[in-house]
Amino acid sequence: MTHNTESREEEVPKYKVAIVGTPNVGKSIIFNKLTGGRAWVGNWPGVTVEKKVGKLVGVEGVDVEVTDLPGIYSLTAYSVDELIARNFIVEEKPDVVVVVANAANLERSLYLILSLMELEANIVVALNMIDVARDEGYEVMHDKLEHILGVPVIPTIAIANVGINELKKAIINALTKGSTSRKLLINYGSDVEKAIKDIELMLSKLAPGITRKYPLRWLAIKLLENDREIVDKLRSIKDFPKLEGFINDLRAKLEKSVGDVEAYIAEVKFRKAVELSRYVTRYITLTGKVTITDLLDAILTHKVLGIPLALSIIYLLFRFAFDISAPFSDVIDILINNVVHDLIINLESIPPWLASLLADGILAGVGAVLVFLPIIAFFFLGLAVLEDIGYLARLAFVVDKIFHKFNLPGKVMIPLMVGFGCNVPAILATRTIEDENDRKVAALIAPLSSCSARLPVYLAIAGAVMGTYAGAAIATMYWLGIMLALVMGLILRKFVFKGPTTGFIMELPPYLMPRPDSVLLKTWERTKKFLVKAGTVILMGVALVWVLSVTGPTGYLGTQALEDPEVLSISWIGYIGKFLHTVMEPLGWDWKATAALVFGFVAKEIVVGTMGVLYGAGEEGLTTVLSKVFTPITGFAYMVFVLIYVPCIATLAMIRSELGLKYALIALVYEVLLAYFMALLITSLGTLIIG
Repeated sequence: MTHNTESREEEVPKYKVAIVGTPNVGKSIIFNKLTGGRAWVGNWPGVTVEKKVGKLVGVEGVDVEVTDLPGIYSLTAYSVDELIARNFIVEEKPDVVVVVANAANLERSLYLILSLMELEANIVVALNMIDVARDEGYEVMHDKLEHILGVPVIPTIAIANVGINELKKAIINALTKGSTSRKLLINYGSDVEKAIKDIELMLSKLAPGITRKYPLRWLAIKLLENDREIVDKLRSIKDFPKLEGFINDLRAKLEKSVGDVEAYIAEVKFRKAVELSRYVTRYITLTGKVTITDLLDAILTHKVLGIPLALSIIYLLFRFAFDISAPFSDVIDILINNVVHDLIINLESIPPWLASLLADGILAGVGAVLVFLPIIAFFFLGLAVLEDIGYLARLAFVVDKIFHKFNLPGKVMIPLMVGFGCNVPAILATRTIEDENDRKVAALIAPLSSCSARLPVYLAIAGAVMGTYAGAAIATMYWLGIMLALVMGLILRKFVFKGPTTGFIMELPPYLMPRPDSVLLKTWERTKKFLVKAGTVILMGVALVWVLSVTGPTGYLGTQALEDPEVLSISWIGYIGKFLHTVMEPLGWDWKATAALVFGFVAKEIVVGTMGVLYGAGEEGLTTVLSKVFTPITGFAYMVFVLIYVPCIATLAMIRSELGLKYALIALVYEVLLAYFMALLITSLGTLIIG
């Protein structure tokens, strides 16, 4: 037991609880219900890469720390997230492990449960999605499953809060009474069982310290499977060469009777899971009944219709965000650029330079971004609906065949989809990719996925020069990012990271009606992040832009620099913009637009904020000003450049953390060069065709 007491005064027992489960089983929802936490819930594998921690709420007299572990299928540690989950259970030894099982796909969950029972974990099973199983025509008899496994099995519908209180009671009962379950052991056949016993005996003699840390039978099975993580942990013992030779001899003998030992053990365990699943499942509808999920999948994942429908859905998402949010954006625009701006400028109690900093610097910069807040909020709202319905998982499935044509597994689509929100977690999401070459390629192309930070730039430019085609232009950015990622992935796979492409096995969750509370929570969490960024990073960025605009090599130029183009041209930012403009001039942008790109290295939203300061949008509004700066061709080229060029500093730092400095520099260089080439191509072809 890991519990202890805080002090003699309170003596509140402390416990650790871990939540595990296969992806898409509702694990994160149960974590939220148990703790009041706000982990996001997704419909694709690997949404929770890092563990999340909270406190069990609604219980008294105990302090229970709950850890939400990554979604995993087994404890074999093939991928980083499986390794994180297994190490936590093995090293931290939680007092209770809550296994969230999928009643609609019980075999996979039982495979994980059987693996955890070999680890001698104190298990409580949350049998989730019983409503989905019922809709699909069968019912899991939870009392029968509980009797066979010898562990508590609580039926739940987490999204509707059904069974959550019962689950809390079962957890507290398991914590306070400890493990009372009998061990359900899998018999792997006489030859393998004898080998397991022989290894147990050898371990007891050669490594008694290690055997006190891990369950002896589990350790023996892992060594037979040649689990590299466990083998490496045993290398420190004195007689490791003797142990390794002994196990290698046993494995060689077994291969003559059972073939590949690791595959054999997995097969026996899965057969047991299937056998148990069939025994506790009762069919309640006629065989062959067509469900709503079947009907929708026949259309949305159709080999011909799937891609056009996906393109249409993404386009409609942006049309929805644009059309619904327009009145709200207009109100914010008027408030910021007319009411608040005039109020600050006319304040007599503050010096002119401070009034200029507040009105022409911070308000103009941050305000230029906040005008697009309603559009971004409605975009997140639509995305949350698609996510909860279960469509985003289908999107990855639909593109899988296309990805294979580019020598990439469909699983690479997952970090690209995560990247629609932010490129930093997209890099983290590559941890779910088992193959090392595929993982490196995915991390290098993930920044091409158009994150939400780029959206304000698209909105500003498209709104200024694209007219009724603004929604289509923005949707194009997202699909162009994916296509460029595919092309770069093909190049990297062919010339840098050579090797075969791995397969992609993915469970498609059933279609569910989106719950308003879940959708609104996700929308708020994502919009709040944008607001926090506007109040911190963007605010500091535009303040720096203001300082660089009113100062130069000769010193303080005065606030008139923001109104007089000649004075602004001799400021620090003027020199920066004009220096880079010599390279960017063929793209058709002025030096102010070029200078704005420099600050996008910190955060892409600052590009819009910088434009707001440099162009002095004021009462006229940034959209009106930009309509005089860009043409549809140069504006589209600018949007493409922002899509592709150097990731923000946080993304580069994450690539460096995951892959090393060399790969971070590769990402930096290739994306800047690719951005310039694409923008030049668009400008040249557009000018040639349109004139």
